Amino acid sequence: MFSCAEKEEPEEVPEVEKFAIGHIDTRLGSMYFWLYDETPNHKAKFIELTNEKHYDQFTMNRVVKNFVVQGGCPDSPQYFTGSPYLLDPEFHDSIGHTYGALGMGRDDNPGKQSNACQLYVVCREAGTPHLDSNYMIFGMLIKGENVLEAIEAEPTNNNDQPLTDIPLTVRTLYYSERELLDSLGFKLPGR
Repeated sequence: MFSCAEKEEPEEVPEVEKFAIGHIDTRLGSMYFWLYDETPNHKAKFIELTNEKHYDQFTMNRVVKNFVVQGGCPDSPQYFTGSPYLLDPEFHDSIGHTYGALGMGRDDNPGKQSNACQLYVVCREAGTPHLDSNYMIFGMLIKGENVLEAIEAEPTNNNDQPLTDIPLTVRTLYYSERELLDSLGFKLPGR
């Protein structure tokens, strides 16, 4: 028998590992992206900017069918010259411009520095391997192919700008391995 003064020690519940997932929400739906640990600076800057709601002031401003959809800051010198968001490249041969790859844009700077202010997603089924080792990929689409296709299908003007704005809400969400599988149908790489 136990007296009222005796207490059982509560069992320690092991902490469940959570994984950062990029979430881009648009008027056409949501896309979810696995963020690569192999590109730690790009991943960290993306998470920082999503926490600051930085991308929410921009739109998906460039849609090039069978190539890329691009959002964030526009391709203008005011966003690139002296940008506080420049990152040195973290190229990896195993990470390329495949369909659904999430990358950061850049101008023609000789150091191939990314501007974390700008994001793009490869929408060409065959990928765009000619961009490998020139532009940074830091994630891959794990859910929302239909949304990527819907964005790619949007009517555009002669400058590849959608005729109807596509505002962005960009966040970092955290999922356990089980939640990734149950909610997003994604199995962790190598497991």
